[in-house]
Amino acid sequence: MGGVTKAQIGSFLARQGILIAFALFMIGFALANGRFLDPDNIMGVIRSSAILGVMALGVTFVVISGNLDLSVGSMMSFSTIVVLDLHDKIGPTMAIPLMFSMTLCLGAFVGFLVGYLKLNSLIVTLGMLSAIHGLTLTYSGGKNMDIIDKEGTWFSVFGQGSALGIPVPILIFVLLAAFLGILLSKTPFGRKVYAVGGNGVASTFSGIRRPRVVFMCYILSAFCVATAGLIQASRSLGSQNTVGQGLELEVLAAVILGGASLLGGSGTIFKTVIGVLILGFIQNGLLLVGLQFYVQFVVTWVIIILAVWLDIAAKRGKLWSPIA
Repeated sequence: MGGVTKAQIGSFLARQGILIAFALFMIGFALANGRFLDPDNIMGVIRSSAILGVMALGVTFVVISGNLDLSVGSMMSFSTIVVLDLHDKIGPTMAIPLMFSMTLCLGAFVGFLVGYLKLNSLIVTLGMLSAIHGLTLTYSGGKNMDIIDKEGTWFSVFGQGSALGIPVPILIFVLLAAFLGILLSKTPFGRKVYAVGGNGVASTFSGIRRPRVVFMCYILSAFCVATAGLIQASRSLGSQNTVGQGLELEVLAAVILGGASLLGGSGTIFKTVIGVLILGFIQNGLLLVGLQFYVQFVVTWVIIILAVWLDIAAKRGKLWSPIA
């Protein structure tokens, strides 16, 4: 048997390098602060990552299908503000399904533009980011939202409740991840998503209705965003109208860190969950070692660049190449 070649080492690092880096981060943070691996801290990190994680689950479908969704942050702000406003007007029982319906309509509109009209997903969702933000400000009149009777509502169960000692946000995240994981890996629809992202032209000639698949991916993304908005609103029972601003980059970073390719056709729900936890624990570790919260933005940027580099390197089997 021959020895391990440089190309094999490069390919391994390209595919697994982010996990190695994560392990080194974990070891370093644990040595820097003994509270890092405390069970309460770990549970707190997972709970705080649940909102980002739920959003990332839906975006995973979009990215695997070969598209992007940069509107999820502003869409989450919209869903949070809407459900808080409707809570006091018509009650939570009616407010929740109405908010989901309104958010799904936004997702359907994006899916129609990208899927059926075949517009560029980056341009469409970047435009929708601003449009939905304006819609949120118009709806709220530029004001933040708060539930009046915070003590007498059962609405708080989604963000503050627990079952069997496990916070409800974590349960929602885990159950939704399990369901969508099965949908992506074990159903004909999931295979169509991979086919469309891997080679859209070939999938069309094989009889797959590409516009419908892309449309449904954006519907799933909108559903996950509405779920995240529900958790956010329930956790604080009040919100700023910009609560989701900037989350779209963190969501995308988590999805790409989990191994989903920006070129489409690859990725899994399980690895997206890992990507979400990587971001969550790195941000928590930075705070525990005494760095300011704004350092997280720099680290997130570095992680995104590293993830994209590793993604491209995995495609060509080398960490670097003299040929662009």
